[in-house]
Amino acid sequence: MMNIDSQRQKAQDFLELHHASSILILPNAWDVASAKVFELEGFKAIGTTSAGIAATLGYADGQQMSLVENMNVVRRIVKNTFLPVSADIEAGYANSTEGVVEAARAVLDVGAVGLNLEDSTGNAQIPLYDQFFQQEKIKAIREMSIDKGIRLVINARTDAYMLSQNSADGLRETIKRGNAYREAGADCIFVPDVGNLDKKTIVTLVKEIDAPINIIAGASTPPIRELQGMGVSRVSIGPRPMRAALSLLRKIAKELMIEGTYKLMMESSISYSEVNKWFTK
Repeated sequence: MMNIDSQRQKAQDFLELHHASSILILPNAWDVASAKVFELEGFKAIGTTSAGIAATLGYADGQQMSLVENMNVVRRIVKNTFLPVSADIEAGYANSTEGVVEAARAVLDVGAVGLNLEDSTGNAQIPLYDQFFQQEKIKAIREMSIDKGIRLVINARTDAYMLSQNSADGLRETIKRGNAYREAGADCIFVPDVGNLDKKTIVTLVKEIDAPINIIAGASTPPIRELQGMGVSRVSIGPRPMRAALSLLRKIAKELMIEGTYKLMMESSISYSEVNKWFTK
């Protein structure tokens, strides 16, 4: 188990990264090996991707895996990196405030220092949790973490923009919810998208939401330097690198089946000894 003083310091360090002069680039790991790659490439903190972890365990995304299964992977990631780790707990694996707080407590128990909590319900008829209910959850998580003596960094995700049929309405709802979640105790507001978050909208979010803003990088996302100039505080990458890795694996498989050759597999492979060294105590 992680020393509480060390965990408390990591939580403080992670929070400060959201207010640093340079943007926080937070890569999302789906297992210990991917986390190790991110650590060795010089990132300052690591997030997890629930979709990525779910896929490695044989589940579709959307709270199909259990909290225990998710936390078992997060625990192993924390154990194998010296960096602060933030855990994606989807919507908290519960429909009650008490249940969501238990999920947040589990995050602290495995040694992580931050979490993502989303407001999507998974119900197409009522796609978002009530704003006040979501605020209640955030307040309760904050109170729990203070009681435990560790300031858990809460990244409150709102899917209002991503799920809206009208971008103007979605933007208004996102701003309203973002400020409400901040007021409830969130440290950062996460606004994911499916490639439709343009520069103008990003600038508006930064200006109108009184909190550090987290966006997810994708095909149409401006480069990091531009995002920093816009005032974005945190950029994550979600399950996209996991899917890119699977895409490469599929190409290797096709080459092996169709050509009977191994070029893709061998041309940029990390060596056996290097990977083994990562985990040699």
